[in-house]
Amino acid sequence: MPDQFQSRSATNNLIVDALPDADYSRLQPSLEPVQLPLGEIIYEPQKPIEYVYFPINSMASIIAGTLGGQSAEVGVIGNEGIIGIEALMGVDLSTKVVLMQVSDSALRIKTEDIRKEFKKGGALQDLVLRFIHCFIEQISQTALCNRLHTIEERLARWLLMCRDRSQTDKLPLTQEFLAIMLGVQRSGVTRAAVNLQDSGFVTYSRGKITIVNRTGLENLSCSCYRIVQEVYEKFPSSSL
Repeated sequence: MPDQFQSRSATNNLIVDALPDADYSRLQPSLEPVQLPLGEIIYEPQKPIEYVYFPINSMASIIAGTLGGQSAEVGVIGNEGIIGIEALMGVDLSTKVVLMQVSDSALRIKTEDIRKEFKKGGALQDLVLRFIHCFIEQISQTALCNRLHTIEERLARWLLMCRDRSQTDKLPLTQEFLAIMLGVQRSGVTRAAVNLQDSGFVTYSRGKITIVNRTGLENLSCSCYRIVQEVYEKFPSSSL
């Protein structure tokens, strides 16, 4: 076995770690470890997508906006996926704000470099396309959830999604930030957070939410969380 394969270690990004050795060896020289601080904006509307990111215990929010300045989160991507998937579809400019919601590290790669590997039609393309399927399911279910379910149910779902991607029960989230993520008024988030704390599911203090009863959150959350979770649990296996 070639030496570069013997020293390969897990990155904790599902797509990168699922690549066969030969595919990984072609991509690895172009992968750059970076730190992504909380709140950092990595893409802005009508700005070039210069890099694509593979998160590692970090999570990004994809935020859609209106011409009137209103905004709401439409999806989240953590270590199960890749940020900047539109660049692999031939899109050069971002149409959304993408910011880091949970800070940690990532592997980034220049858009031109990953496009070359993606166009080979090998394992990377297969994994990315199956991740896109998962992400579409998440976006679709989020749209349904925002239309049908209470703020408490949506907040519980969202906290569980953060927990799954950050691997920590302590989430640095202000109420202003939560209001944007859920697309509701801050007063609604405040009431929902208080209700979750009174129920013993979370504690909230100085911009930090700590999950203390995951089972309680799962029971409170609407079925949207479980529906999407079941889709992601099959990734990156060969059948979705």
